[in-house]
Amino acid sequence: MDNYVVLVPGESEQILDREETLLWLQSWLNNLDSLPLDLSCKSSITEAAQYLLDTACELEIKSGFTVQWYAVRLELPG
Repeated sequence: MDNYVVLVPGESEQILDREETLLWLQSWLNNLDSLPLDLSCKSSITEAAQYLLDTACELEIKSGFTVQWYAVRLELPG
C-alpha cells in the first residue's frame, strides 16, 4: 500500500504516504517507555515500525489512548 489514513484521538485524520507513515510510527514508538512484547525482539525502532505497518493497524500508547492507521487507495479525478 502507498497511502494511509492515520488517526490520533482528539486530532483530525491525516493522509500520509508509506514513508511518512513509517516515520509517524517510529515517532510513537520512540516515545514509549518500553516496546510491546511482540516488538521488543526487533533489532531497531525502524524494523518495529515496518513490522507494525505490515501486520497491524493500531498501537496502544497508554490505557485508553490508541493510535490507528489504515491503508487507503487515493483515486485521482479524471
